[in-house]
Amino acid sequence: NIRALNQRLRWCRGTRKRDACALAALLLVVAAVSHFSASKMPNPVATFETTMGVIKCEIFLDEMPRTASNFIDLANSGFYNGLHFHRVIPDFMDQFGCPYSKDPKSRRAGTGGPPDGTFKNLKTGATETRSRGGNIQDEFAAKISNDPGTLSMANTGEPNTGGSQFFMNTVHNDFLDWFSPGESKHPVFGKAVDKASFDVMVAISKVKTRDDNPITPVTMKSVTVAM
Repeated sequence: NIRALNQRLRWCRGTRKRDACALAALLLVVAAVSHFSASKMPNPVATFETTMGVIKCEIFLDEMPRTASNFIDLANSGFYNGLHFHRVIPDFMDQFGCPYSKDPKSRRAGTGGPPDGTFKNLKTGATETRSRGGNIQDEFAAKISNDPGTLSMANTGEPNTGGSQFFMNTVHNDFLDWFSPGESKHPVFGKAVDKASFDVMVAISKVKTRDDNPITPVTMKSVTVAM
């Protein structure tokens, strides 16, 4: 193992057996690379099946474990199935995930969240909490910008008010980055895996709307996550 090889290297430094030292160093490198490769698992991929096409996104469980685990837990429970995009703006974003949007014309769409409760952090194993209207703790971890094609948490503008709602950026909205100097703080937790997925995001953002709500409802038929 790596510890034993390190001890071997320390022994080598006190001898003139250069060949043995070189071999031990090589084995240490190989062991370290193998260890890293074995521990580095690929991120989950979410498939959003909408009435306007399919969107596939990598979910950043490795860098944003709390936010990613919250989304995965909701998706696996079927929470998102049958909801509608309630706010879409061209050259900006598509917002989704409010339970009130089950009725695409509900005036409450955009104000709801999931039930209070708990979910498992799939990276750390810790138990995370949803409270005060299904909100989770802000996760200001990885500095991932709100680039085109990214998934970002929606909130009320106050700390720790993200729950089930998120938006799909169709342009680079860097002023929404949690690490930007502005007041808006929206952590990114995923990104489209290909151009076809991004093109669907853009198409949704360009539908005809009334008060930013699609006149012809855009339905999320299902959200599934492959781990």
